[in-house]
Amino acid sequence: MKLVVLGAAGRMGRTLVKVICDTEGASLHAALERDGSPALGSDAGMLAGIGELGVAVTGDIDAALDGADGVVDFTAPAVSVAIARRAAEKGLVHVIGTTGFETEADTAILAAAETGAVIVKSGNMSLGVNLLAVLVEQAARALGADAFDIEVLEMHHKHKVDAPSGTALLLGEAAARGRGVALADHSVRVRDGITGPREEGTIGFATLRGGSVVGEHSVILAGEGERIELSHAAGDRTIFARGAIKAALWAKEKPAGLYSMRDVLGLSG
Repeated sequence: MKLVVLGAAGRMGRTLVKVICDTEGASLHAALERDGSPALGSDAGMLAGIGELGVAVTGDIDAALDGADGVVDFTAPAVSVAIARRAAEKGLVHVIGTTGFETEADTAILAAAETGAVIVKSGNMSLGVNLLAVLVEQAARALGADAFDIEVLEMHHKHKVDAPSGTALLLGEAAARGRGVALADHSVRVRDGITGPREEGTIGFATLRGGSVVGEHSVILAGEGERIELSHAAGDRTIFARGAIKAALWAKEKPAGLYSMRDVLGLSG
């Protein structure tokens, strides 16, 4: 499968290049970077530290997508939306690990999937996190909102620009789904000053940033006299890259539509 890596000079981009080269059935078709990037013209393999691959980093989107089978994208919401539209025009697989989407951008991604793109989009591409989300949903369903409060705690490196993280929101959505409610109507993102007692049924989020932490997430279900914690810690970005490439290979023969990592891993049921 001929894959294009977006943001090929970034940390995730370089990791994706490595994983593609190590994955049977996948090959690096093109490496794309923004206009003005100092990496333009460089060999993608050299940037990734795996030796020369003969694939130069380019800023030409049309040239990069020409002849490709799919795109792997850990960039920014505006970039992902623009690429999704082009992927739809060409009938490409588009794997989106980008986070920080607002409602309007999510709507645009769905529209692209409905007009020809095969999109796999997830706030986290790792097997462990997606399994964790299933467990959170089951726990929230089993434990009543009147008896257990739910808090989502996450920590990432100091360079992360969105909060809560896409993974935290994925876990919050899982908790809300387990309770049969909409997360948007029950989430609490900020607590400051005299907040009053905790409102029953809400799902709280706490965000920590610092150092080089790849990603740590915990979902706390706190009841009277007992507390359950479900956690995941990522020590290496490779887990996200492996999940993304697995998603691309899985999606290659799928019809146009919007899929999640739950679909890829057979956890949707």
